[in-house]
Amino acid sequence: MDDLLARLTLEEKVSLLGGQDFWSLPAIPRIGLRSLVMSDGPIGVRGTGWAPQDPSIALPSPTALAATWDTELARRAGRLLGQESRRKGVHVLLGPTVNLQRTPLGGRHFECYSEDPLLTGEIGAGFVEGVQEHGVGTTVKHLVGNDFETDRMTVDVRIGERALREVYLAPFERIVAAGGWGVMSAYNAVNGQPMASNGRLQSDVLKDEWGFDGVVVSDWRAARSTVGAALGGLDIAMPALENPWGDRLVAAVRAGEVPEEVVDDKVRRVLLLAARVGLLDDVPRAVPAPPEYLDGAAVAHEIAARSFVLARNENFTLPLEAVALTKVAVIGALATDARVLGGGSAQVTPPYVISPLDGLGRALSGVDVEYTIGTDPRPFLPALPLAASVELTGAGYRFGVETTAVRWIGDLPGGTDPARVTGVELRTTFTPDAGGEHTFAVSGFGTFDLWVGGEHRDIGTLHPPGATRADLLLSPREHREIVSLKADDPVEIVVRQTIEPGLAHTVSATLGHRGPGVSAESMIAEAVELAAESDVAIVVVGTTEQVESEGFDRVSLALPGNQDELVARVAAANPRTVVVVNAGSPVLLPWADDVAAVLLTWFPGQEAGAALADVLLGVLEPGGRLPTTWPRREHDCPVLEVVPRDGAVSYDEGLFIGYRAWQRSGNTPLYAFGHGLGYTTWEYEMLAVSATEALVTLTNTGARFGTEIVQVYAEPQGPPPVGIGPAGVVPERPAKWLAGFEAVSAHPEETVTVRIPLPPRTWQVWESGWHTVPGQYAVTAAHALDDPRLIATLEL
Repeated sequence: MDDLLARLTLEEKVSLLGGQDFWSLPAIPRIGLRSLVMSDGPIGVRGTGWAPQDPSIALPSPTALAATWDTELARRAGRLLGQESRRKGVHVLLGPTVNLQRTPLGGRHFECYSEDPLLTGEIGAGFVEGVQEHGVGTTVKHLVGNDFETDRMTVDVRIGERALREVYLAPFERIVAAGGWGVMSAYNAVNGQPMASNGRLQSDVLKDEWGFDGVVVSDWRAARSTVGAALGGLDIAMPALENPWGDRLVAAVRAGEVPEEVVDDKVRRVLLLAARVGLLDDVPRAVPAPPEYLDGAAVAHEIAARSFVLARNENFTLPLEAVALTKVAVIGALATDARVLGGGSAQVTPPYVISPLDGLGRALSGVDVEYTIGTDPRPFLPALPLAASVELTGAGYRFGVETTAVRWIGDLPGGTDPARVTGVELRTTFTPDAGGEHTFAVSGFGTFDLWVGGEHRDIGTLHPPGATRADLLLSPREHREIVSLKADDPVEIVVRQTIEPGLAHTVSATLGHRGPGVSAESMIAEAVELAAESDVAIVVVGTTEQVESEGFDRVSLALPGNQDELVARVAAANPRTVVVVNAGSPVLLPWADDVAAVLLTWFPGQEAGAALADVLLGVLEPGGRLPTTWPRREHDCPVLEVVPRDGAVSYDEGLFIGYRAWQRSGNTPLYAFGHGLGYTTWEYEMLAVSATEALVTLTNTGARFGTEIVQVYAEPQGPPPVGIGPAGVVPERPAKWLAGFEAVSAHPEETVTVRIPLPPRTWQVWESGWHTVPGQYAVTAAHALDDPRLIATLEL
């Protein structure tokens, strides 16, 4: 790359280190360099703008992928998104997220894999390798400590060195070792230094110690210092908006504040990435030919079913026998308005979404499947499911949408110039089924006007003074208007959003609706009546976009609205009540011991309802195991804090997050780490261990084909060993930790042996360096953390 570097001026070099717009780096044709395009992931590839005519495959959430405990399936998910990236002209996918699920209140919990660093690292590495098999780069994120959302742009996360090394940095280190081409720097500071300028972690540890040869790209608008970020190991500052580099970095180099060789190192890394993804003339890309084509719908379906965790199954309620059913009750707002992905940058527009009601209705074609809402937890009114026309006013560009919502970040539909756009006008025709008072809601950010049947309603500005556009995109406001309408009398509805000059690159506007309502009590009473007269009641509960999203943390683990009351009363009416929990992270289930079955489905992607029907009816087995601990009571959680004090959050618990903290606290969770029931049974027969691997033999003793996740845990035994490190002591270790895992499948009565690697870090601690701790260990092969099957002793 040095010959290309030598041909560039300082200004050209610096131009390659910052966004030319929201998603891309500039081209320099005279050296054969084309523009590099990035896009959000990690459950789909959105592209550079909102394009409803070019939808994106929507896979289940990252927590769902981790719930499969299957690295090969993670690799296949990555291959699919690499395939999608190439289809959309994207060279770098912004993901995966390997921050840890330190607290269940974390608003972006669903976008992370697990509370355990080993499980997170292995699933993340599989995903990264799969994406990069297509010659598409990844940026594992967010280095580091971005485990919550409150004040994320400014908060100082204080983490001890040992916890950093053994827990929070471990997944990043694993993915760098697997050959990841990019890392994304977090918004927050760590131990007093903003991550975009954190030379100790980005230069000393990531690049020098780990030998990382890829690029470090800032989270969007995380780079806020010209010299600090340049000297702190950052390579690319994104986007063009509010970028601290450009002319200011050129001036800093000429003033001697930033050595030009520092800039040269960054440019070499950008050129290497460009070469890897095939953007340099006469330089072969890292992957000359893509792997074989994958069916996106099939992969989405498989991951969904494999991720579902059967948490409770009393009296073998599941799977249901279709031939024995005459009437099935399906209850809950989320049974028709399925929450298939989390809020924020992970959002994409899927080609379709199969709701639970649709999936069950199709699968039970000869059965009376009846639906009632029961209760509605959504604080915002859902968009009208009507086709609408949209005009970008000022530019004159028009296009159609299938529902009354528009949203984009980056390029505008039709490639419209943002400078020409003065507003967005959404227009549709609504025909009421019933007369009476209809509620219409406008949500989004900016200034709005509403017309219903020609009558003007001045909505005004929905955002408070001083709010940033990022805040507003992630935390929109809603305004409601009540309009009296006649049944079967069509009315034209127009929503007009006024956009400030030059800001059309970020837009969000939705027209919501609710018809003449009934009381909350009557909705629940109707659900109870339906449940009582049905063979089985399937209640779908979960969270909303206003509960789980990037941009804010949760304030409670309780299900929103009256969903708990709904479940309790339905269960009292029908002992065969199956509760489907449609949430990306743990929620409280106070009725869990009173229902027949509990199935945790996370955010299951576009195939949600089809996969659910297959699992409930036994076509497929619920293959998931919990990648995170689910509490019985919120106050039992050993780590919960997300609110900074004096601008900082101190990780005083050290290594003790997730199940490690639960073991130390003595509290018993509702569902332990690794928990999950299947539709068959397993007998563990033999365990042999060494310092590098465990061999486990087990037999499928049930009546059907199934998959088991064999989990191996290490536990120190006996008196503390002799001291290690400069201090001459062995620091406190968890009671037990995950050492390895493997998914294994077998037919009835089939015996299989699985070989599970145990990495060197299983036996090591960080004490001014990595040290193996000698002594005696109990090594357990388990179905779950709280369900050990075989134990062997190992002497190191």
